[in-house]
Amino acid sequence: MSTDVSTEEALLRSVEELGNASDFLDSPSVARKLGIGHAALVDGLLKSLNAKLAIRLEPVTHNRWEISAEGITYADTTSPEVAFYNTVKEIVDAGQLCMPDQIEKKLAKQVLARGKQQALRRKWIAIDKGTKAFLLNDDAQVVDDVADALRTLRDQDGAPDGLPSDMLKTLKSRKLASLKPFKTFKIFEGERLADARKEQATELTKDMLESGQWKSVAFKPYNFNAEGKPTSGGYLHTLLKVREQFRLIFLEMGFEEMPTNNYVESSFWNFDALFQPQQHPARDEHDTFFLSDPEYANVPDRDYLEKVRRVHEEGGFGSRGYRYDWSEEEARKNILRTHTTAVSSRMLYLLAQEKEFKPKKYFSIDRVFRNETLDATHLAEFHQIEGLVADRNLSLGHLKGIIHEFFKKMGMSKLRFKPTHNPYTTPSLEIHSYHEGLKKWVEVGNSGVFRPEMIRPMGIPEDVTVIAWGLSLERPTMIRYGVRNIRDLFGHKVDLKAIQTNPICRLTF
Repeated sequence: MSTDVSTEEALLRSVEELGNASDFLDSPSVARKLGIGHAALVDGLLKSLNAKLAIRLEPVTHNRWEISAEGITYADTTSPEVAFYNTVKEIVDAGQLCMPDQIEKKLAKQVLARGKQQALRRKWIAIDKGTKAFLLNDDAQVVDDVADALRTLRDQDGAPDGLPSDMLKTLKSRKLASLKPFKTFKIFEGERLADARKEQATELTKDMLESGQWKSVAFKPYNFNAEGKPTSGGYLHTLLKVREQFRLIFLEMGFEEMPTNNYVESSFWNFDALFQPQQHPARDEHDTFFLSDPEYANVPDRDYLEKVRRVHEEGGFGSRGYRYDWSEEEARKNILRTHTTAVSSRMLYLLAQEKEFKPKKYFSIDRVFRNETLDATHLAEFHQIEGLVADRNLSLGHLKGIIHEFFKKMGMSKLRFKPTHNPYTTPSLEIHSYHEGLKKWVEVGNSGVFRPEMIRPMGIPEDVTVIAWGLSLERPTMIRYGVRNIRDLFGHKVDLKAIQTNPICRLTF
């Protein structure tokens, strides 16, 4: 709220007229003298001059009467009892019986109820027992003392001067006014009163220094003790909280994290090295994002490339292969990786190149990309969690046992396995867990034993078996945090406030 220049000048003159440093002005008195409301004086003028150090304010807390919205209505018009009495008098003076239905047509419901009650209590009117008509009491002295008292409080800014205590009790009991704390100010002369009429600069500029203008300019005071606006610290995304829990489980079980920083992958490592045929539907543009620049990747080890070609075309290691003409050009196409198993194939190849095989336990958690139609449960990019174990004499029992242990640490103890098909594992098993909240079995992952056609061309020894399993990061996160739409969890529609306030993840389902 702003005040005009003449009002500010009048206040400054009044402050300048104070004789001693201990002298002060009272803000309610100043407001009445200047003809403005107290709130307007404080918000529009006193706070501004106090910030410039032209004046000094000392708050004083008082109790004052505050009129309710209903009370303001009566102060502007008349009390309901007087309105009721005047209506009855108007009907009676017209020579008619004043019946209740006649009053109801002329007065609002609230005024009717409260006016009737108060007028009867004050004995301004009576009710005829036979006809039920309202009668006037000719001896009554009708005075609108309630409306008068409310106007007095309003005109005196809540000061009850001149009002009897009985009337104040009446106003309070009828909830027309109440006693509430009210803050006023003592106004003292400030240390920079002389600069109040000058335009005050907020900063020292190069032009001021060069022209010498800074010598005559009044600067706004700097508060060097003021703290800046609190800055928001970093907040972990909901997915990252759950990801860290999975990562800790893997590390606790002795797994080594695989490097997954290459989102762009060649079709060779993503598909061909995994014994996935080149005519497989997953390699179609409707399912995979292909790159146009660079369109092709470099050829890996030529000897290994030839072994992969041969196993696709002719088979080997007990397999007949796919019996088609394998294309090196197709294998070299760059894509956005569709699964982190592409990283697993690279790591197993490097493991096979070691002079002496050593058992390994690897895991990865990172982003993958698929050309999906977006809906409440699917995105074009999501996260895959993968674990694998390479060792001698591993069996399907070892796979199921380690999966039981892994999911037990997540709080999922009830598991079922269902046979399924994967191009690069045999046997392959879907993992289902009983969800206590949903009261049903839900698929939580996939698993299997890597095929000989995949690992033998790499050079993995004949007596070594590789077992692996994987699941998404989004599904357990959505279940854990009660998210129904994946687009509310990941993407441009995510609620930043929810990320800042989400609780720490605990993997118990």
